[in-house]
Amino acid sequence: MQFSSVSEFIQMGAYSFHVWVVYLLFAVFVGYNLLLPGLQRKQFVSEQKRRAQRDAELTVQAARRKDSHSRGEG
Repeated sequence: MQFSSVSEFIQMGAYSFHVWVVYLLFAVFVGYNLLLPGLQRKQFVSEQKRRAQRDAELTVQAARRKDSHSRGEG
């Protein structure tokens, strides 16, 4: 299918609305699939940092409890 002008290409005959809606949906779908993994990775990394910090704090607390029990305190 050939078009004689850019205007004719944009109008797509009687199907312009349907064609451009499909192009828009395709662009949204591709954009979503390009952005989602990055957002999920950022969320995963921040969750892992939070867990590591919590684990470090729990380790310190456990060591303090162990020291206080070995000295007869508590």
